Formats: sequence, C-alpha cells, structure tokens
Amino acid sequence: MTTTFITGANKGLGKETARQLIAAGHTVLLGARDENRGMAAAAELGATFIRIDVTDGASVARAAERIAGEGGIDVLINNAGVEGRGPGNTILAPAETTAEDVRAVFDVNVFGTMRVTHALLPLLERSAAPVIVNVASGLASLSMLSDPSGPTHFYPGIAYPASKAVVNTITIQLAKALPRFRVNSVEPGFTRTDLNGNTGTQSVEVGARHIVRMAMVSPDGPTGTFASGHGDLPW
Repeated sequence: MTTTFITGANKGLGKETARQLIAAGHTVLLGARDENRGMAAAAELGATFIRIDVTDGASVARAAERIAGEGGIDVLINNAGVEGRGPGNTILAPAETTAEDVRAVFDVNVFGTMRVTHALLPLLERSAAPVIVNVASGLASLSMLSDPSGPTHFYPGIAYPASKAVVNTITIQLAKALPRFRVNSVEPGFTRTDLNGNTGTQSVEVGARHIVRMAMVSPDGPTGTFASGHGDLPW
C-alpha cells in the first residue's frame, strides 16, 4: 500500500488529488491548516487528517511526528500555495509590488515547500519507492514568461511566478541529490480554484490528473522534470 501526504488538501486541486489517489488505492494523509475544513474533507474522502501550517516550523514538526506515527509515507505532494493578490483580488503590478508582498508568497510557496520537504525526508528515505511532487505553474517557465508569443507572457505579477521558479529549482536540485527518489514539478494547468478567484479554464478533476500521474510514477520513471498534461515544459 502506498501512503501519500498532500499539503493544502482541504479544497481545490489538493482535495481532488486526494480523491483520485484514494480511488487508485493510495492511503492518503490530508494536510490542511484549517482543522474544521481539513477534518471535513478527510471524512468525506476517507483520508486521515493531519493539521499543518507550512509557514510554521513547529506545526510542520508536529505534523511530521503524526505522519511517523501513522507509519510514514511513500509520496509527498507539496501542493499548498498562494498567489498573493492585492485589493479587489487584483494581481499586483510590478511597480506596486513590495518586498513584503513577495515575502508573504515565498513564505508559503517556497519556504513552506522547503520546511515540509526537509522535515519529511527522513520518512521518505525509508520508502522503497520515494516520490516528491512539487505543484508548480506554467508561470514558473522563464522561457514562456519572457516570450511575447508565449501563453503566460500576459501575466504582470512578480511574486507568484518568482516563487514557482524557485520551486522548480528545488525540484532540480533534489532530483540530482536524491537519485533513488522521483522528484518532479507539475504544471496542473489553469484550473478553477480559490487561488485564482475561480477564473481558471479547466476543472479540478482535469488539473489533478497531472499531479496524480506524477505521484504514481514508477521507480524507473522520470525525475527532475517540469511537466504538464501535454508533456515537458521549458524551464
């Protein structure tokens, strides 16, 4: 039996990923900051709730202890993330973006990913087939972001693309350092979630499929990649 821990899994892509993995036979530990929502989602899906605030080192340490008590994990999905919009749910323009705006997004997307990964690496190392999936974004591709004909060139913000580009760096470096692991970044696509004010163009069911695919990668499968449902993406 494969055991998977997913952060930010009480709603959106995280919750749907949990649903699909449970249907595929995984035991899912559902991580969320909000205890009531997390417990409700876990009860609905048949998962085990683990309270975790990825911005709080003590919370992450407690979650790691709980996960160890549950027998450890084989797969870690770093899904928790924020976009960091401004007043009226608008994307902050570069000239309006402050260091504190960037710090708030990085604390979840980058430092949160590192806190959780670092805390759970000892448990993952005990698995016969350890997997890490980092949920990134097409906005993390600097090649596409800088290309006037690219699909993400229109996006004006700094904090979110920058944070996901760092997540991709984490993926690359961990994949090199941990050859027994499968470590990949996933672009789920522009999915309708609270993150983007439900403005996405595809359902969570579609977006989660790409995450699930990498969560179920075989020990001889790809590692150190950045991929969407349509194939590999340029860094």
